[in-house]
Amino acid sequence: MDRRRAELEEKRRKLEEMKRAREERMSATAALRKSVAPATSTRETAQTPYRGNNRQQVDDLLNNILGQSTPSAPSASRPGSSLSATVPRTPAPLYRNQGVQDTQETIPESTTGVTEREEQAQQPSVLLQPPIPSAAPISEGSELSTGDSTGDYVDGQEELFELPPRTERVTYSRGVQTADALNPIDEDASAPDLSSNQAGRETEEELRKRLEAEFEVEKERLERQIQEIVEEERRREDKLRIIDLTDEERLAILETPEFSRFLEDSGKIIQRALSDGYDYIRDYAIGGEQTIESEDPNAVKAVCVLSDERWTINRSVTGIDWSPKFPELVAASYNKNPKAPQDPDGIVAVWNMHLRERPEYVFHSPSDVLSVAFSPIHPNLVFGGTYAGQIMMWDTRSNHFPVLKTPLSAGGHTHPIYSMQFVGSHHANNLVTASTDGTVCSWMGDLLSVPQETLELAHTGHYSKTREVSVTCLDFPDNETGAFWVGTEEGGIYVGNRFDRAGQKSGINAREIYKSHDAPVTGIDFHPLKGAIDFSDLFLSTSVDWSVKLWRARPGSRPSNGAPAVSSASGQTTNVPPIYSFEEANDYVYDARWHPSHPAVFGTVSGDGQFEIWNLNADTEVPVSSFTVGDGRAINKLAWEKKDGRCVALGGTDGLLHIYDIGSEMSNPKESEWPDFQRALQTIKQAGQTNPLSAMTFS
Repeated sequence: MDRRRAELEEKRRKLEEMKRAREERMSATAALRKSVAPATSTRETAQTPYRGNNRQQVDDLLNNILGQSTPSAPSASRPGSSLSATVPRTPAPLYRNQGVQDTQETIPESTTGVTEREEQAQQPSVLLQPPIPSAAPISEGSELSTGDSTGDYVDGQEELFELPPRTERVTYSRGVQTADALNPIDEDASAPDLSSNQAGRETEEELRKRLEAEFEVEKERLERQIQEIVEEERRREDKLRIIDLTDEERLAILETPEFSRFLEDSGKIIQRALSDGYDYIRDYAIGGEQTIESEDPNAVKAVCVLSDERWTINRSVTGIDWSPKFPELVAASYNKNPKAPQDPDGIVAVWNMHLRERPEYVFHSPSDVLSVAFSPIHPNLVFGGTYAGQIMMWDTRSNHFPVLKTPLSAGGHTHPIYSMQFVGSHHANNLVTASTDGTVCSWMGDLLSVPQETLELAHTGHYSKTREVSVTCLDFPDNETGAFWVGTEEGGIYVGNRFDRAGQKSGINAREIYKSHDAPVTGIDFHPLKGAIDFSDLFLSTSVDWSVKLWRARPGSRPSNGAPAVSSASGQTTNVPPIYSFEEANDYVYDARWHPSHPAVFGTVSGDGQFEIWNLNADTEVPVSSFTVGDGRAINKLAWEKKDGRCVALGGTDGLLHIYDIGSEMSNPKESEWPDFQRALQTIKQAGQTNPLSAMTFS
């Protein structure tokens, strides 16, 4: 609006300048005419003397021509003179006769009221002088006769040309052209034209009215815009105004999926930032001389305890697995909460090391979840084995409920699933599960309706009254997809084959058994295939008999080696003894796991809440580190972080998930650790051969 008002003021100023220039130009033209008119009148008067003042000259001229003498009294003073009566109102023509001087008579403009230009328009270009009688005298009271006469006449004739009028040289500039076009000035007029000025004032008035109309239109438009802005601000304030809601309305808003998702995602972001250990307000200008004390590379320290009062209280951790893609994510499975019957019987909580106050995801199950595993192909998929024999698949991109699950039928498991593992390559892999019903099933990750294959594990020389082998744990060696080892409730460890190959049928190898435990086997773990020397045939087993056993798998037990099956000469079952037995525990040993980077390090957890770290290169009789986890409650599961093994997760019967850091020396072993471990194994083997309680044969 201010810009439009400025434009209108600029137009008004230009109109005033044009009007002032027009008035100045009209004043200059009038002054020029006044200065030119007297000079022209004087010149014409000098060339054409007045007839009345030269009467005597005319009489003398006639007397000379006629040869007579007349009185010189002027006849113009006579009242009845016919000559003065015959003087025309137009300028007298010029007569030229023989011996007669040229004379010219004019009448001034002031006496006639006719302009010079009009007289010239009325005057003919060629004038013929009528004959004048030479003998007739002119006397007073007589008139000059123009009729025919018997006397002699002398005729004279001359052609006269009218000179063009003197024109005024008009100069102009660009600044006055517009004013001349709008208000033309009559150069012949001796005074300003009032009608032209009136027309100019009317044009200016029309322009002013038009500009005022445009100004009003622009003003109305701006007022409408301002009104719209005010209305928009009012509506925005109405939206931001606090509205008192009833309890029912608040509950309805809180229960909407959109609000719950927004609140959960926003809370996770804030809690991740708050859980970060970085000091955001640290001042680097002070305390710069302080030196940071170097940490002990062998120090083992507790990092955090992951627990949630809403979901993990009064539950026990039954399974742990780290994400193969995101090293900060760890999944833990939980059993039923007897004090919360309205909650789901089983859950799987995915914890984030940067979000320690609550789980990143919580998945529900209608039955206790006893085992859990991340998919190595799709890191957003989580699988769990339940107490009812079902396999659940959850997706982190979906809600709390499973997206796929196996049916409750005889085609799959009908008993608790305590162990599951993914085998195969990135392009072809299967999920292998084992249950206490004596079956091992293989599943496609995206098809859980029917298992691809089902193996019934039966043994005729089984210690129990039934032929079925009740499986409590299962494990495959690295790069092995056919042969597997299972631990049973009676304490034996059996070798099974998924396929018929190398003279062996699928199922349990009935001719050999790894028997040394006197109680149910709680865990089996094969050595990882890493480093310069292959130790993948070594595996650990834990049992309720308070011991940890170190075993070496027989060469004939692995069909991928191409060796023939080994059996005893009598055809009876061969008992394979362990290499070494670690019997330092004071309670049930629930789990043991090899370190993923160091060849000689493994960890164990027991029922008295002890977490022990063994380094066979340093000592084979006592652990290098031992800790009481939490308040001494039993620890069920142990899992190393898969990337470098710097962290370890321990799950207890109180529902707490403990995270420990073992230091950089064990997570980054030297190259000499593999040969040292090989020498340590030779020492252990020799000690086992001299032991009278050792087994019958050795590998």
